[in-house]
Amino acid sequence: MPHDLHGLPITTSPEAAQASDRTVLAYLKYKVDAPEHLKRTLAADPEFALAHCLKGYFAMLSYKQANVAVAAEAAKVARAHVAQATPRERAHVDALEAWIAGDLERMIAVWEAILAEHPADVLALRLAHFNNFWLGRPHEMAASVARVLPKWGRELPGYGTLLSCRAFALEECGDYAGAEPAGRAAVEIDPADVWGTHAVAHIMEMQGRHAEGIAWLDQLERHWVGANNLLHHLWWHRALYHLERGEHAEVLALYDRRFRDLSSPLTKAQPDLYIDVQNAASMLFRLERRGVDVGDRWNEIADKAEARIGDCLSAFTLPHWMMALAATGREDTARRMLDGMHAFAGNGTTTGRIVGDIAVPICQAVLAHRRGEAARAVSLIRPVLDDMHRLGASHAQQDVLEQLFLDAAMKADSADDVRRLLARVARHPVPPHGRVGYAEAAKIYLH
Repeated sequence: MPHDLHGLPITTSPEAAQASDRTVLAYLKYKVDAPEHLKRTLAADPEFALAHCLKGYFAMLSYKQANVAVAAEAAKVARAHVAQATPRERAHVDALEAWIAGDLERMIAVWEAILAEHPADVLALRLAHFNNFWLGRPHEMAASVARVLPKWGRELPGYGTLLSCRAFALEECGDYAGAEPAGRAAVEIDPADVWGTHAVAHIMEMQGRHAEGIAWLDQLERHWVGANNLLHHLWWHRALYHLERGEHAEVLALYDRRFRDLSSPLTKAQPDLYIDVQNAASMLFRLERRGVDVGDRWNEIADKAEARIGDCLSAFTLPHWMMALAATGREDTARRMLDGMHAFAGNGTTTGRIVGDIAVPICQAVLAHRRGEAARAVSLIRPVLDDMHRLGASHAQQDVLEQLFLDAAMKADSADDVRRLLARVARHPVPPHGRVGYAEAAKIYLH
């Protein structure tokens, strides 16, 4: 029986095994050609269960309802061919089926069970890391990596990815001293490791090291050829540095030419990818708070939001869709979006509960805020403020929702809520007085 790049047996031909290794490495490195490698894997062995499972994983990673059917078909084919597969391969199919069913707790439990027996299963590691992130569970991210790290060695392919995951998890846990060496070590192993680059970019953002952050991304950008949409998120991080420096023209240039470049092949291929929508809408909101005229940039996001009514697989994206609909005055569509969210919330899934509990009131608050109903926006967010992490996303990304609450509280002249928010964001290494978006409130309400 062939073995994969980590020495784990896989039920397929040697040719398909090699193609599968290339697929997994491309996925780990955020390469745009990962699907092409997968196609070659399946062409080499159409009955390779784990490859069909990987096809399903790729479909689910889009967090798009339309792609669930693709994943379900892949899972069906995978299940039909697992009779001769290893228990580990069969477990991956179990995890995919749980994901499709919306049982994210079971899905992650299956991956962690795989890792307990096979700590070198980098696919299970990366998928658990990613999904814990989008469930707002940084400590679980860190613990998952910590459990397998002693059983890895630098000689194993993907060791840099392990370090990248460790760096990002520790950063989200607030352990910047532990995170930065791991992220830098990952980039030293491979300068094209965009997840390691991304982790260090987060650290510099949180510590207010804006000039260093710009230089860090600038020196590594030449290594990003062939990477996927994560590039857009790196450029978004660069825009955050410029925003903090008050360089609004540079932020808009990055928006138009980099992270929301509508002429880019990456954008054309996935014009409504969740991370790209989050990048764009959150930056427009931040710019408007600074008094910057963003022109008609909201319109193309709102157009895409109209086509995604009822699609709630990415809970954190929902407030960003609503920002675009609210900014463009599309009240009817906004109501239909809320109706779709209410319907989704009743489906009994992990994400359904998060949407009903957290995303619905926040989206209602986004709409109220844009209407000028500041007190209503505050009253909607206040009960869920401490639970917003359940939507997933990083501290840097969640910041836009905190700014929304702060802006509404200031406009509602609710001093207690302003102070509550400022106390909440005090976890940030840079105090509110030194951060764009918070300094004005800190000057007025903190003495």
